[in-house]
Amino acid sequence: AFYAANEGIDICLRTIIPSLFPFFFLSGIINSALIGVNSHFLRPLSRLCRIPVGAESLMILGLTGGYPVGANATYTAYVSGSMSRRSAQRMIAFCNNAGPAFVFGILSPLFENRLACWTLWGIHICTAILVAVLLPGAETETCIETKNNSANVTQFLQMAIQNTATVCGWVILFRIVMGFLDRWFLWLLPKEIQILLCGLLELSNGCISLSGIVSDGLRFVLATVFLAFGGVCVAMQTASVIGDLSTKSYLLGKGMQTALSLLFAGIMQNFLFPAGTVHLPFFLYMPGIFVLSLPILKKTVAFPTKIRYNKENSPE
Repeated sequence: AFYAANEGIDICLRTIIPSLFPFFFLSGIINSALIGVNSHFLRPLSRLCRIPVGAESLMILGLTGGYPVGANATYTAYVSGSMSRRSAQRMIAFCNNAGPAFVFGILSPLFENRLACWTLWGIHICTAILVAVLLPGAETETCIETKNNSANVTQFLQMAIQNTATVCGWVILFRIVMGFLDRWFLWLLPKEIQILLCGLLELSNGCISLSGIVSDGLRFVLATVFLAFGGVCVAMQTASVIGDLSTKSYLLGKGMQTALSLLFAGIMQNFLFPAGTVHLPFFLYMPGIFVLSLPILKKTVAFPTKIRYNKENSPE
């Protein structure tokens, strides 16, 4: 536990704090300045993702800030009264993603092809937007600019320190868990399965361990899946910064994004790594295909509607 905790602290110092702390601080300032502000040049984003007008800054933070900056910014807007609970819960499903600092800082040394990391981040952003487009429950409300949005720089700094410390705590705890699992039984499993389980539990450790995979194609596919799902550790981090908002919508969005990312990564690896392409079973692509076909199914399949009954128990 002591050895694993030291590794977790080292990851926090080298990766988590440099990539997340500035974004936590900036997200507070940007949130205060832009939330509820009706910007015409950002209106296409709110229409495309079907989010409240004035909440576009939350989407931008969710795509660039890193886990769990977007979720925290959305919760802050909800607490301040700028948006409804329903809108906030829908937005955390796609406004919480890995940031460019993490993608290019951790994954770029793993690929000789420089387009690989750009493709990874492109798939990550596109699938998040696709989830926003496909996820039901669009809102027509407008974000309200409230007095609670105005706070001084010291308050933003304190919130950034608190949120960063919470994230680091979860990273260290999960690194200890991974240390014990590796000591107990993970060493019995094939290397690829070990890395897969590691990435599904904790994002940073999983991405770092991808260097142990020889196939470029498999490394690319797993990296895409890890980024989209975020891992159990990120889910716990998100739950820590969204207060009383439910995590069901978040988990649904991450499931949809992971399925779409697997589909697109399986296709793009053929172009990036022709010699190192790994051929995935077709059934792995089915969840992504199903998610993409949801709009068509919604229009063509007659879903049952709620039936009312009169006093004689006959349907009206």
